[in-house]
Amino acid sequence: MSLASSHSAHGRTPLRTVQVLGGGSAGSSAHVRSLAAGLVARGVHVTVCAPFEAERTYDFSGVGAQLVPVPRSTDPASLTALRGVCADADLVHAHGLHAGLRAALALGGRRTPFVVTWHTRAHAEGARAHLRRLLERRVARAATVVLGTSSDLVDRARRRGARDARLAAVALPAARMSPEDGDPDRLRSKTLAELGATGRPLLMAVGSLERYRGYDVLLDASRTWRRLDPAPLVVVAGEGPLRTVLQRRIDDEELPVRLVGRREDVGELLAAADLALLPSSWESRSVLAQEALHARVPLVATAVGGVRELVGDAAELVPYGDAEALATAVVRLLDDPARRELLRERGVRQAATWPTEDETVAQVLSVYDELTQVRPYP
Repeated sequence: MSLASSHSAHGRTPLRTVQVLGGGSAGSSAHVRSLAAGLVARGVHVTVCAPFEAERTYDFSGVGAQLVPVPRSTDPASLTALRGVCADADLVHAHGLHAGLRAALALGGRRTPFVVTWHTRAHAEGARAHLRRLLERRVARAATVVLGTSSDLVDRARRRGARDARLAAVALPAARMSPEDGDPDRLRSKTLAELGATGRPLLMAVGSLERYRGYDVLLDASRTWRRLDPAPLVVVAGEGPLRTVLQRRIDDEELPVRLVGRREDVGELLAAADLALLPSSWESRSVLAQEALHARVPLVATAVGGVRELVGDAAELVPYGDAEALATAVVRLLDDPARRELLRERGVRQAATWPTEDETVAQVLSVYDELTQVRPYP
């Protein structure tokens, strides 16, 4: 039994933790909800500081956490609110760089144990890249412990001056089952019909329409696929600043690609796909890669960041920015059912090596126990 859970069992006051969320990625928000649920179940008091819109989506209070709405801002009012919440905390845990900076400013010189999880890294160029490095250095040095979701993030934190940086893989929260249709074949047929992919291979990519996602390379590769018979349809689920540019290319070049915007049924779309595509310039612990392997969908991904560490030999890996290599890997897989089946089997084995939500909570709680030690009776 951990120290934190034994406190409640033996009459000591529960460990009081504050989780600071910047309202960033869906992955970090889902992790905070999962972590809050697991901590509360173990007798830990959890306060989540997050923008109110994040509460509407992730329902932190629904798993027993106390919500304090705090905007994603470093303005004086937000910092004052955050400072008040952190004043009574035994430990503060921030998720992401911006949340880490705000929590560090709110804590000031307090000796409260301070944990920061780096879920991903910001993508910036020029002057913004320099500012990002300064932000990373400020947060890394302020934290008692930095937890990185992939080994390269741990190495990055160490290079930025972290006193203690550790690997802490984040579990993929359990996917929600669709209540609409329990028949997988029927649901797949319905999804293919909706997307216009009946009778042709469906290739799925998921993620914000930003430069680092590599969608320009994906469109380059799709020029090869359109010569196939039947031509595969590439469906990209996500929204972002490059939508207009990408759509113009799709229209002008008559590419077999559909941008379907932000979707709540990504699990159903992926289950209907023949292949999943991850052409990014960098990823840490890709949610799409995890979902694809869990769903037994063969994955073609770029060998960047934490991707190889995550998927092992359960995916086809290609160099980033190489449209020809991406196109060739896809065509080869579509022509090779045996290879696709092998990747499905490897994917199931690889996914079994990933931590469960319960194991993720246990690892984080062990860090909390180490940093707080045994606290006195009230």
